[in-house]
Amino acid sequence: MQLNISGHHLDITEAIRQHCVEKLSKIKHHFDHVININMILEVEKDVQKAEATLHVSGADLFAKAQSNDLYASIDKMVNKLDAQIRKHKEKISDHRKN
Repeated sequence: MQLNISGHHLDITEAIRQHCVEKLSKIKHHFDHVININMILEVEKDVQKAEATLHVSGADLFAKAQSNDLYASIDKMVNKLDAQIRKHKEKISDHRKN
């Protein structure tokens, strides 16, 4: 899995990078056919935004979240991606059963 993290008006520190890797390992645990992840972290006044595009075999998934805390935004965004990846995995397994 290739992970690209970029920041808009924000320097990506090692702590932020480590937090992203830890949270995204949850997705990798559910579905191991992830090709790459492009993540953009952004700061606009008081709003911290996190968005990611996940490339998996058969689909591209996108999620974004925002809050007052960057770490909370990352957590919300990963939870959205996790729900999407589980739904994608169910579609694949249902398709194979038929």
